[in-house]
Amino acid sequence: MGELWATLGSIIASLMFVKAILNDYFPYQLWGYIEKYSHKIVRFVYPYIEITFPEFTDERLKRSEIFSAIQTYLSANDSVRTRASRFKADVVKDSKSIILSMDDKEEVTDEFKGVKVWWVLGKKTPKRDFSFSFYPAADEQRFYKLTFHKSHRDLITGSYISHVLDEGKATTVRNRERKLYSNNPSKNWHGWKATKWSHVPFEHPATFDTLAMETKRKEKIKKDLKKFSESKEYYKKIGKAWKRGYLLYGPPGTGKSTMVAAMANFLNYDIYDLELTTVQDNTELRTLLIETSSKSIIVIEDIDCSLDLTGQREKKKKEEGEEEMDPIKKKEKEMEKENNKSSKVTLSGLLNFIDGLWSACGGERIIVFTTNFLDKLDPALIRRGRMDERIEMSYCCFEAFKVLAKNYLNIEWHELYAEIEGKLAEIDMTPADVAENLMPKSDEEDVESCLKNLIEALEVAKEEARKNAEEEARLKAEKEKEKSADENVKKEEENSGNKNKDDEGRGVEG
Repeated sequence: MGELWATLGSIIASLMFVKAILNDYFPYQLWGYIEKYSHKIVRFVYPYIEITFPEFTDERLKRSEIFSAIQTYLSANDSVRTRASRFKADVVKDSKSIILSMDDKEEVTDEFKGVKVWWVLGKKTPKRDFSFSFYPAADEQRFYKLTFHKSHRDLITGSYISHVLDEGKATTVRNRERKLYSNNPSKNWHGWKATKWSHVPFEHPATFDTLAMETKRKEKIKKDLKKFSESKEYYKKIGKAWKRGYLLYGPPGTGKSTMVAAMANFLNYDIYDLELTTVQDNTELRTLLIETSSKSIIVIEDIDCSLDLTGQREKKKKEEGEEEMDPIKKKEKEMEKENNKSSKVTLSGLLNFIDGLWSACGGERIIVFTTNFLDKLDPALIRRGRMDERIEMSYCCFEAFKVLAKNYLNIEWHELYAEIEGKLAEIDMTPADVAENLMPKSDEEDVESCLKNLIEALEVAKEEARKNAEEEARLKAEKEKEKSADENVKKEEENSGNKNKDDEGRGVEG
């Protein structure tokens, strides 16, 4: 055995000596030909194929999605992990769990349909480039190398790699920490590590179980969401972008934002909260859309107040009629608007954002508009195909109250329920107000006292509604009285004018 190792060492030393001689005496141009033909000889003798997947894809050091998917697949595959001996521990989901991944230069094997493949995580040091760049290269670059027998080329390059990427991406979605994004002003988009969206962890606890709404309506919405998330091939078949629009409308406090959070938790999606007033023009709006990821909900809250986009409001302004301004004041107003640098996003730009050509850049997105005033929105903005589902978030009904009572007081029934049901049928109160009255304010408050607080609040609301109705009736009567008096005065003036004309006519005749 010792002689074998000695012989092997001697051969290696000889090869190194020969290589050193060749490097010194062979012209540099010949090395290209030597490497070319040596690789052909190796391929002829070596029956394996190698595919490299680098960690970074370009000069900006953007991490490759393929590299991340492979890393996740190998970390989550139990049959692969059991064959590794060295790992790295990564903390995910707000430090609540740990994922083990392959350590550098570790090699593992995997099997797919009876075919064995080898994965190795390698590193290489890039060549030093002394040219100036805003994005300096990393000291070391990692890569995954896949090795397999060349007789299985079609199986591995087709089905197996697709299987690895699909499983890796699915596992990433399950294990990811979901995020709530907000768009940054365009002046902050440039520079090192600048981003168009900033984010925080999305930790809203709302679910459809805790949402104050009738059970049948909740189940219908859940079925619609589930059908959408599983319909990738169907949308492709019918030739539509894989997206869906929801319009949530109703008075303030009826749970529109809570509904968005429940939808995100049900589908395990991220949320992009788009603030239109910080978007300068339609081009920026498209750029923001491109930067959103799949499996996300894009929300524009209070769409009727975000920008002056609707045709009704433009028409209303024209009907109201603004006073004619002299040229100097008009010029000053135009300059003031220019200095304010208000958003130039148009209704047309927003419509293209929702369902134009740019909306097909990416898939599995839900677009949600919320509004307190449905009649203020332009029909083109909320037609079918743009807002596929309209969900009315109304005042609290008895069934919604029972959900809130279970959430806040942990009860299914109480003797005061009958009285509360009758009052809710007569009085409009938002789920937010009902929940506030049900929430115990101290340790001394029990279930019965909280329910009585709600009954008292409903009685107060009923009295306020009665007073408001009487006040409205009084104001209406006064307006009608004033209108009638104005009409009488007008008639008297007309009669007086006619009498004067008659007198003047008789005077002329006389």
